[in-house]
Amino acid sequence: MIIFVDMDEVMADTYGAHIEIYNKDFEECLTLETCMGREVWHNVPEDRQLSVRNHARNRGFFRDLNPIEHSQDVLSRLSQKHEVYIASAAMQFPNSLEEKSDWLDQHFPFIPWQNRILCGHKHVLKGDVLIDDRTYNLESFDGRSLLFTSPHNIHVEGFERVDNWKEIEQKLL
Repeated sequence: MIIFVDMDEVMADTYGAHIEIYNKDFEECLTLETCMGREVWHNVPEDRQLSVRNHARNRGFFRDLNPIEHSQDVLSRLSQKHEVYIASAAMQFPNSLEEKSDWLDQHFPFIPWQNRILCGHKHVLKGDVLIDDRTYNLESFDGRSLLFTSPHNIHVEGFERVDNWKEIEQKLL
């Protein structure tokens, strides 16, 4: 089986990083709970939204992300049984190509560079499973689409949903 896995909000906690940086920059106490159902920048004053949207353009943003709980263990076991490819839309942010590659080397060294697809649109992916937090990536995928729950997509319906890596483990191992 060929499995494609998105990075941001599936393997790497970008949402939590946005909240952490915002709180540090503006001395605020924004919480995950207050952001549920929307993007982080939709939960801050309008004059600060651009700052949040630009976090991903700052050098170090992608390199310093925390892995999503259980992603390393489950992906390690999946990669022993299936063909696992990391498919991340890395072209949008200039620093992300190098930083995402370095981050994968650090946290997922068992995924070889040959199995890393740092791309623009994901509609070119052809395989059996795509795990992603963005519906626009899942809509054009011909295989099994698994919507990984993230705070921004909790109200989305119409996709097979996985709330965490333990659920992926149950479905794919």
